[in-house]
Amino acid sequence: MNRRKFISGVTLGGTYLATQPSITLGSNIGQTYHTKLREFSADIVVVGGGLGGCAAALAALRNGQRVILVEETDWLGGQLTQQGVPPDEHQWIETQGATKSYRTFRDKVRSFYVRNYPLTEEAKSRKYLNPGDGSVSRLCHEPCVALAVLAELLAPYLSNRKLTLLMEYRAIRADVEGEQVATIEVQHQKDGTKLALHGQYFIDATELGDLLPLTGTEYVKGTESKKETNELHAPEISDPENQQAFTMCLAMDYIEGEDHLIDKPKDYAFWRDFVPDMQPSWSGKLLDLSYSSPRTLQPTKLGFHPQGDETGKMLNLWNYRKIINKHNFLPGNYSGDISIMNWPQNDYFLGSLPDVSDETFKKHVDAAKQLSLSLFYWLQTAAPRPDGGEGWPGLRLRGDILGTTDGLAKYPYVRESRRIKALFTVLEEHVGAENRAFVSNEHQKADEFYDSVGIGYYHIDLHPSTQGNNYIDFGSLPFQIPLGALIPIRMKNLLAANKNIGTTHITNGCYRLHPVEWNIGEAAGLLATYTLSKKTTPHAVRANETLLNDFQQFLRKEGIETIWKNI
Repeated sequence: MNRRKFISGVTLGGTYLATQPSITLGSNIGQTYHTKLREFSADIVVVGGGLGGCAAALAALRNGQRVILVEETDWLGGQLTQQGVPPDEHQWIETQGATKSYRTFRDKVRSFYVRNYPLTEEAKSRKYLNPGDGSVSRLCHEPCVALAVLAELLAPYLSNRKLTLLMEYRAIRADVEGEQVATIEVQHQKDGTKLALHGQYFIDATELGDLLPLTGTEYVKGTESKKETNELHAPEISDPENQQAFTMCLAMDYIEGEDHLIDKPKDYAFWRDFVPDMQPSWSGKLLDLSYSSPRTLQPTKLGFHPQGDETGKMLNLWNYRKIINKHNFLPGNYSGDISIMNWPQNDYFLGSLPDVSDETFKKHVDAAKQLSLSLFYWLQTAAPRPDGGEGWPGLRLRGDILGTTDGLAKYPYVRESRRIKALFTVLEEHVGAENRAFVSNEHQKADEFYDSVGIGYYHIDLHPSTQGNNYIDFGSLPFQIPLGALIPIRMKNLLAANKNIGTTHITNGCYRLHPVEWNIGEAAGLLATYTLSKKTTPHAVRANETLLNDFQQFLRKEGIETIWKNI
């Protein structure tokens, strides 16, 4: 995929400066400048360019703040782009349960297709166009379109020099003075260039909570025990190494009558014969169209047909995360549909990613890639067909869809991060439907948080874990996002803006999806903005009723819903 240059600038002491390395975003805007500067300063430094990081940066920028946005890969957008995951959203998403800016983002995605793609008249006329018609979401679309929309949203702030965009940089160390972060040092992933970033606020929007250990911010990871949280589904013994599977997603299409067979993956024999060691037990081999149903854990058959045909009562995996439905476009434009492989069969749970060496991180990511490629090869050669045959050799890897040469996503789809020890931690009793019935007469409603900074919904969905837990999947209730979950107990100028907020292993399962992450990031960006304007602190805003009410009014004016209505 052709990566185009994107301008980057910073305001430092009233002087316009530019970053040293080439900044790539996938949009043809501006040009690249070079400089030998090694220090940069802004009001707010956002580390992590996923949905939470982009939302935090945009919220601060539109309110006049100077922002540095740092991203580890060469694509912004996190789970929606570099990780290849179409948005997981709730059933009310078109009318409520997301911020105004997130809904604007979605509208721009649809508009991009209408303006630029050869849609049929019928598809073009749909108010709620779903380009892929994938069943996982009301808006399944290509990662590159999300990338283009994010580029459009950020472009004015690059132009007016309020935003410095540092792509392919990773945080490697921090200077901390007491309970304040003073500097974050980042390093370019390819040329090794190091930069010191100074700010009044630092927002951790990384996929794994990378700033927490670097800054000495207290955090937890893995599973808490029932004794610690009193959660209905918590285990008796805590285990910080027990974390949800991550996934290396894969893009593919299907060309009937053609042969696109890949070389046999080097670890294919291992994954072909692999039987997960789970409690309760898995349904059989991992590479199979049977799996353990998340809710019941009973062996359940899935279907697979890459021409989108019905497979009886079984879910057709091809349709689940389909991002292009060729029938939405004029004849002759697409040879076949395009779909994303992010299924139970390519969840990787033989190791976790937080707090491991770079070598171990790479080892697990490479193994996860082998799993996804092995599943793809199995589909090409051995998957049962409705006609009694085996394999679909017309399946074709589409690395161009994900901006890679191997067909796999740029970065792992991470479901679980380090989590701050926060002023408030969301427990299962606050949002879990079954647990609520034990603690409240209002068991049909989630707990109401006086410090709500947003709302969201998703069922509590925990994928198989690194220590052998099978799916843990059960109902939750439409919930609020408490301000206290974004604020560390001790650190004064560090905020969480991704899956690293104050949840437990269990409640992470419903706070980790696309619109909730965006809302969390937007609230963090607005909190930093508000405290700078009022010359106060996040802790003081939450503790002072007058400040909190004023801040929540500010959020609502910015288009953030803080309560659910009429559901």
